[in-house]
Amino acid sequence: MSSLNFIGGEKGGVGKSVVSRLLAQYFIDKEQPFVGFDTDRSHTSFTRFYADYASPVVVDSYEGLDSIAGAFEDADPSGVTPRVIVDLAAQTAAPLARWIKDSDVFAVLADMGIAVNFWHVADAGKDSVELLGRLLNTYENGPNYFVVKNLGRGTDFSQLDSSAAFEKAMSLGARVITLPALHEASMRKIDRQNVSFWAAVHTKTQEDSLGLLERQRVKSWLKKAYEGFDSLPL
Repeated sequence: MSSLNFIGGEKGGVGKSVVSRLLAQYFIDKEQPFVGFDTDRSHTSFTRFYADYASPVVVDSYEGLDSIAGAFEDADPSGVTPRVIVDLAAQTAAPLARWIKDSDVFAVLADMGIAVNFWHVADAGKDSVELLGRLLNTYENGPNYFVVKNLGRGTDFSQLDSSAAFEKAMSLGARVITLPALHEASMRKIDRQNVSFWAAVHTKTQEDSLGLLERQRVKSWLKKAYEGFDSLPL
């Protein structure tokens, strides 16, 4: 089964683009074809780091959003339907929900054997809890839900764990994974290079190249993140 993966959280700064980049690198390393879409008009970080795979899309346009679903009709030369990753910018929930409802997206993709996965990337704050509740109330049992506790944006998720939103997510079959934190200086170097995580690990000659132990820490971080992804029906 192929999948449409909306990487969201609805607020800025929770790590949505990092998760999108990680999932892209995961599919590359697993040799699974995918197509990426970047809805962030200001930073376009997904497109910057994975330019060969991702392209910008206008989320408040039905024509733009239609191109996301259209990617499933463009099979690769081997006939394999690609996975799709959509890096959702903050404040995109309303136009996306209208498009999904008016276009009957869940039913159309279900008929094609394509799973719809909503990734809720959460920090340790109250806003992430409330926004998870809104997401669940909007779509109920329509898609799959993946809750990502991003340790790079906080370590105490007790507020989320004890919330009614989290309880509802679990009742709807949500999967929960923990994303480990990467050393901040290493992430800054990778961002300044504008390269994929693979390139960051294998490049040694550029001005902002990672050092020996930094590259090892990134490798370990990728391995731990992939272990979480392996537990999900992607």
